[in-house]
Amino acid sequence: MSMLFTLALAGLAIASPTPIRPKNVTAQNITTLSQSVINGFTPYTWYASAGYCQPNATLAWTCGTSCDNNPGFKPIASGGNGNSVQFWFVGYDPSLNEVIVSHQGTDPKELDSLLTDAEIFRGQLNKDSSLFPGIDDSIEVHDGFKDAQANTATDILAAVQEGMSQYNTSAVTLTGHSLGAAIALLDSVYLPLHLPHNTTFKTTVYGLPRVGDQAFADYVDKHVSQLTHVNNKEDPIPTLPGRFLGYAHPAGEVHIEDSNEWDACFGQDNESKRCIVGDVPNIFDGNLENHDGPYNGIIMGTGC
Repeated sequence: MSMLFTLALAGLAIASPTPIRPKNVTAQNITTLSQSVINGFTPYTWYASAGYCQPNATLAWTCGTSCDNNPGFKPIASGGNGNSVQFWFVGYDPSLNEVIVSHQGTDPKELDSLLTDAEIFRGQLNKDSSLFPGIDDSIEVHDGFKDAQANTATDILAAVQEGMSQYNTSAVTLTGHSLGAAIALLDSVYLPLHLPHNTTFKTTVYGLPRVGDQAFADYVDKHVSQLTHVNNKEDPIPTLPGRFLGYAHPAGEVHIEDSNEWDACFGQDNESKRCIVGDVPNIFDGNLENHDGPYNGIIMGTGC
């Protein structure tokens, strides 16, 4: 919880991300996913859920079903204290041939309080040029999310490099839920600046709040490959911080309907009622109980 107080004080590969997506596109730009495609998210959902679990000194997790459902996972490194620094882990999934990076989420009620605070400060993403070299000065992100990502960035980079070398893979997947999703999205901007150009990236996150301004969303659309952010029903967290504060989502939304249909929403902040912005036009229409899932039957943090 003190992590959130610190933040408060600080203030599928659905389509190719190369072009900037138009904003405010609606229902004709929505595709319903098949069950086989939905099931393809399941390993990453379990990894996001396992981000809540505290690793022990031997890099083993006592997190029940969150880990049991990816039984071949090979831990490489982990860290955080679940307090001032979110838990994180890096490992290798042999069935996917991917290095996996996962970040811990947080209590949705606490995150809701943080993100509805009037004092939502943004700062330059490249303020620390050693983390984000070459990023344009105009790109701004939430100060608290930026600080949280910086706390673990170099350790995660080292662990990913170790995993790629040890297991001879060039594939990296980032995942997380809630606050962990925000950190993972920033990692998806950070890691490509420091890893070989032939590295392939996938970012699959859940319950993602808005992380940065319009310039950040446009940068993500242009440079972050294979981003999917999954929103569950009337979860209000993905609608925060509000667009009136200058925040924007990148493209890549998948919205789970009340019917449990999964709809891929084209564009940034799609305003169709089949997407999160249209379904939850203000926080009073939201339901925080939807934040933890289920995501195709999986509740975040189960088994920890």
